[in-house]
Amino acid sequence: MDAAPDRPFDAVLCDIDGVIRHYRTDVLSRLEERAGLPVGTTAAVGFAPPHGEALVAGLLSREQWERAVVEGLGADVPHADAHALARALTHAEARVDDAVVRLLRRVRAHCPVVLVTNATPWLDDDLERLGLRDLADDVVNSSSVGVAKPDVRIYEIAAARAGVPVERCLFVDDREQNVAAAAALGMTTLLYRDAATLGATLEPFTRAGTRA
Repeated sequence: MDAAPDRPFDAVLCDIDGVIRHYRTDVLSRLEERAGLPVGTTAAVGFAPPHGEALVAGLLSREQWERAVVEGLGADVPHADAHALARALTHAEARVDDAVVRLLRRVRAHCPVVLVTNATPWLDDDLERLGLRDLADDVVNSSSVGVAKPDVRIYEIAAARAGVPVERCLFVDDREQNVAAAAALGMTTLLYRDAATLGATLEPFTRAGTRA
């Protein structure tokens, strides 16, 4: 793809969780409070090494992850409570930010959109259920490609799938370390905070004609 002189980038590489998809935490928080645990304890256990890393590397099934969370909560949490907490984390419901989805659908008419995510092996099923399977040209999932953000290789894979040099990509993510790694590679970056700021950043695309 030839670079457009009136645009600062020619492809959008976008994170999923924390940008497009947001997990509900209310059920888990209530269970933690009832169990006498600080809110956030279960997620901290669930994403801690080594099973957190194994999860996004595609090495754990959902059932294996759930068992690891139960074990990680330890003997101080009653077994029934640990199972309920682990189930609430590993089967958490999610909502989609419709404003972000609308922006990405509009932008995709003008340039490639690739989702870049540290996610589970069942991401495709999640996207299907949320109605997002056709949101992007491609999805680079850490559990499928074997590398996770902020490893520079996952950014290079995403740029290659977009068919755009890394220096002509916009990378959007809600985590500073992931954005910093993309910037070090030469990408234009946006640390995501809200849909309005994302919309302003993507405005050069929505002014342009559709891609060939």
